[in-house]
Amino acid sequence: MDYAARAMHILDELPLRGLLADVTDRPGLAELLSSQIVSVYAGYDPTASSLHVGNLVPMMLQMRLQRAGHRPIVLVGGATGLIGDPGGKSAERNLLDADTLAENVAGIRHQLGQFLDFGEGATGAVLVNNADWMSGFGYLEFLRDVGKHLTINYMMAKDSVRSRLEGDSGISYTEFSYMLLQAYDFVHLSRNFDCRLQVGGSDQYGNITAGCELSRKIGGPQLFGLTAPLLLDSTGQKMGKTSTGERVWLDPERTSPYAFYQYFLNVSDEDAPRLLRLFSLRPLDELAELCREHDVDRSKRLAQRELARTMTSWVHSAPVTAQVETASRVMFGGTLEGLTDADLALLASIMPVVDIARSELEAGLGIVDLLARTVVDSKGAARRLVQQGGAYVNNVRVSDLEHKVTLAQLATESLLVVRGGRKDYRLVRVTA
Repeated sequence: MDYAARAMHILDELPLRGLLADVTDRPGLAELLSSQIVSVYAGYDPTASSLHVGNLVPMMLQMRLQRAGHRPIVLVGGATGLIGDPGGKSAERNLLDADTLAENVAGIRHQLGQFLDFGEGATGAVLVNNADWMSGFGYLEFLRDVGKHLTINYMMAKDSVRSRLEGDSGISYTEFSYMLLQAYDFVHLSRNFDCRLQVGGSDQYGNITAGCELSRKIGGPQLFGLTAPLLLDSTGQKMGKTSTGERVWLDPERTSPYAFYQYFLNVSDEDAPRLLRLFSLRPLDELAELCREHDVDRSKRLAQRELARTMTSWVHSAPVTAQVETASRVMFGGTLEGLTDADLALLASIMPVVDIARSELEAGLGIVDLLARTVVDSKGAARRLVQQGGAYVNNVRVSDLEHKVTLAQLATESLLVVRGGRKDYRLVRVTA
């Protein structure tokens, strides 16, 4: 394997992809990557059972480095998660119990498997939990072996600490100690896994460099740090939340595949090309050509569609993405022909579901009655909706007040879609 060529390629490509903010010693890192398989560590906060969109940046760094011939080490902070990183927080978080942390670690491991290869071999990803080595580390021993090497002045100069000290809530000693714990994690991994590189978001740079400094102070090998910019939109706001303020999770039980797809489909024209470079594995020249086509007619949202397809395929698989794209036709007034129950079931997470007995459709259910049980609250309102041209069954307008909806109008095996006006949808499920 030509590590020299791969190393220079990956270090040159990362800034072009928007995946490089800081690096501790670029020439030294390039030399290291060119000479051997390097273990690359990133830490993930186990305070939830799912990762979220904001975690995608370190995941992409590790994935790209693995594809360049290096080995990812995934550290799930079973110990540090009991404390919480002060960086980017305005107040101290609630602490988690051990059982919850164990459940969260299992969920995160499953999601990381979508991006990283945990198989056998020299570059197979490894999952570690810092609770395994921190739980037996005595307090006095930790102060002697770790704490004495980093001064208070050094730690207070870090942005993550300084911003909390300048805020109203301050910072507890517990959270203040987080930097020391993360620094020791890096040293432990260098000793036991020959780990020389830590990657993360730019808000982690202070903690990462603390690990490099600790290794230097105790006479260990030179360690390296590399960070990527935080995931921000064109206005400077952190990405990863919907317009209603809900976090976008990778877990389909928390954020449905349809809602996940729509989140990326709805990014701005300014953000879509940048995010494609960040997350897509397609060559940069191909992405540049796609973005040129996008600029010819932005109403087609070519860049957004490619981005949404790419991200949903990574997180939820290509078959699920195909179902989502098929179901999306419903929400944009398209035909429902050829859809299945599985396709339409994806919409249950974003529109109310109304159950109607099969016997009612066998006899024929009047459109006024159906509308009054789904999109409006009275038969009078239902009649007005029909008369005003706003009543739809399976995206087909119904203008006859006497129209009967029957089993023949099911869009799939057991579902049909009722719409009132432009955006008020109901999924009707036929029950026995």
